[in-house]
Amino acid sequence: MRVHLNYGRGQRAVDLPDELDLTVIAKQPMPLLADPARAMEAALIEPVGCAPLSAEAARATRACILICDFTRPVPNGVILPPLIRTLLDAGMAPEQITVLVATGLHRPNEGEELVALVDDPWVLETVNVANHFAREDADHVLVGTTGRGTVVRLDRRFIEADLRIATGLVEPHFMAGWSGGRKVIAPGVAHAETITTFHSARFMEHPNCTNCVLEGNPLHEEQLAIMAMIGGARAVNSVIDEERRIAFLNYGEVVASHAAAVAFAEQFCTVPVAERFNTVLTSSAGYPLDATYYQTVKGMVGPLEILAPGGDLIVASACSEGLGSAHYADAQRRLVENGPDHFLDEISSKTHAAIDEWQTEMQLRPMRAGTVHLFTEGLKPEDRALTGVRMTESIADSVAESTARHGDPRVAVIPEGPYLVPVHRPAA
Repeated sequence: MRVHLNYGRGQRAVDLPDELDLTVIAKQPMPLLADPARAMEAALIEPVGCAPLSAEAARATRACILICDFTRPVPNGVILPPLIRTLLDAGMAPEQITVLVATGLHRPNEGEELVALVDDPWVLETVNVANHFAREDADHVLVGTTGRGTVVRLDRRFIEADLRIATGLVEPHFMAGWSGGRKVIAPGVAHAETITTFHSARFMEHPNCTNCVLEGNPLHEEQLAIMAMIGGARAVNSVIDEERRIAFLNYGEVVASHAAAVAFAEQFCTVPVAERFNTVLTSSAGYPLDATYYQTVKGMVGPLEILAPGGDLIVASACSEGLGSAHYADAQRRLVENGPDHFLDEISSKTHAAIDEWQTEMQLRPMRAGTVHLFTEGLKPEDRALTGVRMTESIADSVAESTARHGDPRVAVIPEGPYLVPVHRPAA
């Protein structure tokens, strides 16, 4: 049997023996929007929990629109033009409108990458488009301190705007439960001090800091506290299917509109599975998410509920841009040299995480659960040594070796990777 995994800018075909018992786990088909552009315009007129954008824009003099960085395939070409035209039609001057790439602590998106990200030349020609830099102290404003002790500093351009709009993609997120909405603001345009506080082990090791969980998730609760501190914001939320076609768009008050988008996405992005498997084959969702090994960790965490204890998790990820940041490489080096237990002990008492070491911390979860195997064509030999997982040159061979070792022909296949979260629900 041939299966296809999302890989790079296309798919990776894998031929597996017919005698294997394959369970391919995929989303139910989403009801797609017939006319996304018109749906976006309608959402601005009929928002969730606030006045229409045109009414609020008429009272505003400065707007800041946040967009996600290149790691998320948000349909910006559909979202941004009607947003900006509504602001201009309401009397706002172009120079008073900023589109800000919510990079968090990721690298900036510039040049042709920025052109592709914005996906509309008119937007780039009409308004200011800039990147957030989390370590530039002067770019941030002190907002206050949360009840959990997080010092909150956010990008000045966002805080000083009287109309603040976050745009994003709502999908499962292995720390915050769901991406989009409040997450585009924090950590999206937060200062490094803020980001490294609520990405410390104090938050990350909480059992509810995981995929598709909002209630009791300390990271989500911290984000909600920050929304209250800044007096709220507006958001555009999108949901796409496995072929990246738009199934859902809304606009409104940041918390309420995000909750509505999560309610829609959850019907499709979480899939009940009655059994656990000794062999699980998955992807890292393809480009742009599988551009680095850093993001590949999401593909390792997504299927853990259906991986049998001690099972084999086989992940295909292109890693076309390599390992990730130098900070991440340092964290991975500490993991490989000192071992998982020592790494966790080292970070557990920190009030602030080192940049990007939280992704290494998340990798501890699949490493505790079983054995991780990585197929990639994008990592240099020195970077392969820093992954901390087993490398494979053949997905099919790794599947065959796993099923033989466990004496179990059952294989779960998740072509879409972390955009879908299988949830273990034993049959009655």
